[in-house]
Amino acid sequence: MSRRGLIKSGLVLGGLASVGGGSLFGPLSEAAIAGTALTTLDRTYGLGTPNDARGYKPIVAKSGEPHLFRNDLGGHQSTTALTDRKPVLTFVQLSDVHLADHQSPMRTEWLDRFEDQDAPGDPVPGLLSSAYRAHEMLSLHVADAMIRTINDIRCGPVTGKPIAFVIQTGDNSDNCQYNEVRWNIDVLDGTSVTPDSGNTGKYEGVMSANPMIYDIHYWHPDGTPAGKVDDLARSRYGFPVVKGLLESSRKTFKPAGLNQNIPWYTAFGNHDGLVQGNFPHSLQLSLVGTGPLKIISSPAGVSEADVLNLARTQNLTGVLNAVSLLSTATLVTPDLNRRSLTRSQIVEQHFTTPPLPGPVGHGFTTTNRLQGTAYYTFIQSGVQFIVLDTVNPNGWDDGSIDSAQLAWLTGLLNAPATKTLPAVIASHHTINTMTNQLPLAGLDLNYRETGATVQALLLANPRVIAWVNGHTHVNQIWAHARADGSGGFWEINTASHIDFPQQARLLEITDNLDGTLSIFTTMLDHAGPAAHTNITDPVQLAGLSRELAANDWQSRTTHREGVIEARNTELLVPKPAVLA
Repeated sequence: MSRRGLIKSGLVLGGLASVGGGSLFGPLSEAAIAGTALTTLDRTYGLGTPNDARGYKPIVAKSGEPHLFRNDLGGHQSTTALTDRKPVLTFVQLSDVHLADHQSPMRTEWLDRFEDQDAPGDPVPGLLSSAYRAHEMLSLHVADAMIRTINDIRCGPVTGKPIAFVIQTGDNSDNCQYNEVRWNIDVLDGTSVTPDSGNTGKYEGVMSANPMIYDIHYWHPDGTPAGKVDDLARSRYGFPVVKGLLESSRKTFKPAGLNQNIPWYTAFGNHDGLVQGNFPHSLQLSLVGTGPLKIISSPAGVSEADVLNLARTQNLTGVLNAVSLLSTATLVTPDLNRRSLTRSQIVEQHFTTPPLPGPVGHGFTTTNRLQGTAYYTFIQSGVQFIVLDTVNPNGWDDGSIDSAQLAWLTGLLNAPATKTLPAVIASHHTINTMTNQLPLAGLDLNYRETGATVQALLLANPRVIAWVNGHTHVNQIWAHARADGSGGFWEINTASHIDFPQQARLLEITDNLDGTLSIFTTMLDHAGPAAHTNITDPVQLAGLSRELAANDWQSRTTHREGVIEARNTELLVPKPAVLA
């Protein structure tokens, strides 16, 4: 996965510092006052002192972070802005939730070991990482805990304006399976979920304590089977024994669901549109996912280079077939709910939803259902949101859009009916990760459009003020300025729920009434506590997930929380003359 560099130098820090999350617009309601303590303005989570030389660290509460002022796009904020500005809109962005069926035969956890520190030669560092995570059985609990935070906050900490909606920016599922897609919809809607598949009477995944398939490359929370050595997670990285976790994590629970006055919208990510986030759909792959054989360990002597060479000459089906003949595998219970869904089928699932919190379809429209597309637009509080589908169905994790979507986007930006409205773009991929131009053989022989093309289009349209996205699993913010110095737009990239720090982002737009707009961004931690003692409580399980994610041995030094200038910020936008 591509990574962007650090934020450019020359940031203007200082200005507004909303310490304590206080409103700039006078007293907040009692509900809002109660909610502000839940944002990172007041408290953050970080890593404590390692338990021992193996480096496993607890999660501890730390001081909050104020909003840092950035005017990379130019513009001057008047001294009266703090008291005169007008609240426009508050919304929350969720990204890369990665709800995972952690027992599915379609998962390729065995590839993850090629990124371990003890792996031999690594031809492409990082390429196969995150095929396995020690906390992946807790993804639904994290998603629910984030919704609980949003429900408790209710209002923006700066303006006191109620949250108007929530938008997901893709990778809502981990492997585009039917059960994962339904889990995502049901968690947001507050419908009971069972984070289990196959045989609901027993765990059938790679962390099983069954000595016949025991593999030291996976964490085994129930401990080491008799006659075996401790797994690497415990012996090398200090992971604990948490007996009963695999059983408890699979229990049915009732998510809180979003408050019924907070609708939610969604966007398409590569893990929603492609098998394993990289491979086009096929009948063969769907049969693997619903079938009875799960690979646990790769054949002895197979290297990462061997896997990559096979993948270049064949497809994922070929890789799985070749490895399964020689690998350690186990029989599992087949499950048709593990079938992979196409884009059209995923769009259709979003129409099986209660009327509240709504909207039915969660942004997807009748046109999307008829044409098999996944891009759309909506207007909220005088702001137009344009949701792109940046997934290349031809495969690979980097994105792009086709020529039809580019024409649609161009038409929307120039439409007379919305020419005075500020516009916010939402998508899964960042500009820098929209580089996959491969055409879809047999269907569209035209090369696809890159992020650079879309960026140029947006810079040519002055009413675009922001682009919110995900994909990188890192908190980042970039300023995209016009060459003539007349402003531009902010690209706001938000981290994932699956990797530490497991955060979402709350955004507030204000009109400063001085020729500028401000976009306040505030990171949100989910409701999982730092200390967790009850593994039967879904919210405490989310807290355990945060701790396990922070100690992931492949991600301990990645700093996905991003630099401080990409977390709690005030982003100034010179107000274009075309806006009302």
